[in-house]
Amino acid sequence: MARVLPRKDVVIMGLGWTGAILAHELTEAGLNVVALERGPWRDTASDFNIGYMPDELRYAIRRDLFLPPALEAMTMRNNLSQTALPMRDYGSFLPGHGVGGAGVHWNGYTWRYLASDFELKSHLTRRYGARRIADLQIEDWGVTYDEIEHCFDKFEYLCGTSGKAGNIKGKIVEGGNPFEGQRSREYPNPPLKMPYSSTLFGAAARELGLHPFPEPSSNMSQTYTNPLGITLGQCTYCGYCERFGCANYSKASAQTTVLPVLMKKKNFEVRTESEVLKINLHPDGKTARSVTYIDKAGNELEQPGDIILLCGYGLMNVRMMLLSGIGTPYDPATGKGVVGRNYCYQTGGGGAQLFFKDKRFNPFIGAGALGMAVHDFNGDAFDHSRLDFVGGASIAVGQSNGRPITNRPTPPGTPRWGAQWKKATAETYGRVFGIGGSGSSYAVRGNYLDLDPTYKDRFGRPLLRITFDFPDNDIRMQNFVGGQIARIARAMNADTVVTGQARKGWNAVPYQTTHNTGGAIMGADPTRSAVNKFLQCWDVSNLFVVGASAFPQNSATNPTGPVGMLAYWAAEAIRDRYLKSPGPLVPA
Repeated sequence: MARVLPRKDVVIMGLGWTGAILAHELTEAGLNVVALERGPWRDTASDFNIGYMPDELRYAIRRDLFLPPALEAMTMRNNLSQTALPMRDYGSFLPGHGVGGAGVHWNGYTWRYLASDFELKSHLTRRYGARRIADLQIEDWGVTYDEIEHCFDKFEYLCGTSGKAGNIKGKIVEGGNPFEGQRSREYPNPPLKMPYSSTLFGAAARELGLHPFPEPSSNMSQTYTNPLGITLGQCTYCGYCERFGCANYSKASAQTTVLPVLMKKKNFEVRTESEVLKINLHPDGKTARSVTYIDKAGNELEQPGDIILLCGYGLMNVRMMLLSGIGTPYDPATGKGVVGRNYCYQTGGGGAQLFFKDKRFNPFIGAGALGMAVHDFNGDAFDHSRLDFVGGASIAVGQSNGRPITNRPTPPGTPRWGAQWKKATAETYGRVFGIGGSGSSYAVRGNYLDLDPTYKDRFGRPLLRITFDFPDNDIRMQNFVGGQIARIARAMNADTVVTGQARKGWNAVPYQTTHNTGGAIMGADPTRSAVNKFLQCWDVSNLFVVGASAFPQNSATNPTGPVGMLAYWAAEAIRDRYLKSPGPLVPA
């Protein structure tokens, strides 16, 4: 039987971006907060030291910072007719493990979604009619862009995001993204220095009448001190961002932006290597009483709390709700239920590789989020009236790394090994770059999350089962965008251009993106969403579920910016609304 510990005001599962931001905001409000983190403590000085962090084999190949499937695996299938099988290794996506979570190994892309993305169902219905989206299960977020813009701003200034605004208070600004929602002020830092590949891409895009702009990056373009008084160093363009912690304090993470202040507070505590097993409810089932967890010594403990926050990786938030019997599980046969509903991913494919004989690009000079993009084909920035899909993609050229193990592009027809491969990889290195299209992922009835009926974890709990395939709408969208990518590529006069095509059949083995969204979505209707507009569980009023699990569908760009925004939005709701009147929150 679990030993019951003294009560805390707030209990948080997970100490990544959302957990750290919420812990800081609520301790500032005077609450006593404890965070339970399944993984180990991670600190920049001791864990991301410059002496060993640039180790591609350890971190990029052997994945030292990622969740081992022995601790938590998942099962996958493409549709209901298949039997789901366990992922023996994480490949398609890579959840983080330890303090900082996936925010340790991210690249640094810090996007805002388009204003229309937050009212997607209403927007598309008004513009194209309900029949146009009848095969999709998209929803509005329950909030508007204007309501939450200030929370985007807070996260960007916490991170020191480097970029160029395109719309300040309704005025379109030259050099930025003209399709973005209006922002209250400029980015805290100017853009990173663009590499040659992005410069060529930008010139070609402009010649075609498109609107290129530097991608927003939480890699520091200059030394920056954030609002908490924490200083980050200027990026050195070392090329060790994705899959690595930043040894130079130049990439925003919980470690470099929040934890140095948070860890000094007497009303905050983190317990690492402590795995939450379930959330315990009061007898009426309307409020949470505590969480049960296993500590690093193997002891089973119960931590009571007045407020419970699920701040794990999005998929883990959904699983914890299902394991704890919170909310009605989604049933794809009837379309009813909310927990597990609207699981989405990120649509890829349709990119291009450009090979040049007379140009050199020095790919080893890179940063995680270093590049140039166009959003002329993102979301509903372009007219879909005569097209057979909705949604869109961000088209971009980035230069993240030229690391020796994984960065060895060769022209078509090159053998995969041997003397000819060695010759081609030596000749090609530095003379090639890619144009990518990161596409939206829209919900359909058959894509969802639930508990696997067969496979269990080391504690005897059912694994999370992912049922997902790329919807036909998204495949058509991505192949249209692929045609636009090919048009830009041809304008750049490469010697060889290799294009691809998006296809159905999600495969869990090759890496694609760590952009899993949905399953505990936010909204205004408790029959179609798991949490309300404040991230408060409809059924359990002192439980808030914060992260990408709340996204009703995924937009074209990376989700970390909206995740950070939601952390501030939830903290504001708890501090300014819930603490004054505990119980279900009613929109003003």
